[in-house]
Amino acid sequence: MVTRRIPENGIKLLTRHFSVKVNKEGRNLSQRELLRELRDSFGVVAMLTNRFDREFISKLKSLRVISNFAVGYDNIDLNAATENGIAVTNTPGVLTDATADLAFGLMLATARRITEGDRLVRAKKFTGWTPTMMLGNEVSGKTLGIIGAGRIGTAVAKRALGFEMRILYFSQNRNAGIEKFGAIFVDLENLLRRSDFVSVNLPLNTGTRGMIGKREINLMKSNAVFINTARGEIVDEDALIVALKKGKIAGAGLDVYRNEPRVNLGLLKLENVVLSPHLGSATFGTRAKMAEMAAQNAIAVLKGERPPGIVNPAVLKGFCDSL
Repeated sequence: MVTRRIPENGIKLLTRHFSVKVNKEGRNLSQRELLRELRDSFGVVAMLTNRFDREFISKLKSLRVISNFAVGYDNIDLNAATENGIAVTNTPGVLTDATADLAFGLMLATARRITEGDRLVRAKKFTGWTPTMMLGNEVSGKTLGIIGAGRIGTAVAKRALGFEMRILYFSQNRNAGIEKFGAIFVDLENLLRRSDFVSVNLPLNTGTRGMIGKREINLMKSNAVFINTARGEIVDEDALIVALKKGKIAGAGLDVYRNEPRVNLGLLKLENVVLSPHLGSATFGTRAKMAEMAAQNAIAVLKGERPPGIVNPAVLKGFCDSL
């Protein structure tokens, strides 16, 4: 079962090995609809919007693999999947550059008020250049604070070199990969106080949920720009909105939201916020690579082989002859 239509290369790869059902509704299936489709399925290519909690997983008697069409897998109860003998896979690496590009795009768009200017021009309110019109913040030579030094955080740091930015980073552990781009390891409070731009590049888990709250936001500079291309639940949106309204920080560029696809009305009303609809991996090349990897993951598990994107490898010992 493929829960939403993915690029055709992934579907073609799957159909070489299996009978494949694809959701053609153009919307997310309800939990009841999804359960009906999965009752007799051995594998599913799932989206982040598909929730696999313990109760739902317990009803999937035939399922052997959840191939998540994403890097994150916070939509899946990993312990429940493992206990029920279901392999969980993801698509790491393939969307790193696309997401890092978007983070920088949001940084530039917010600092230089690009989308705000676009709205002004489209409303036919541009009456000509003036020396003080729509002044924004410089990006070049400023300090970038990166929260999360995994693949994407490291790729953001690499891009910052081209803008001659000073780079600070906070992570659970030091990372030699990001430090080769000149990034300096600091604690979170230090990073927030010193950075002109703050980019969140963390996975969502129990340790990161709500990590950026009122206290953390209020530590930031009044001219700072906050960027989030990770997960909306990492940030207290209400506290962020208050800080933006009161000018405690200068702006925010957001690609993810706490209650997707619903977006907080408070964010929609703010001019100093750039909003994009979860576009982190949305390039033709990246989505094609994700489709291929998701298909390869499902095929490998059901052939008794180790998939390239396995998240819970312990489960493979239960049904992979090769291990």
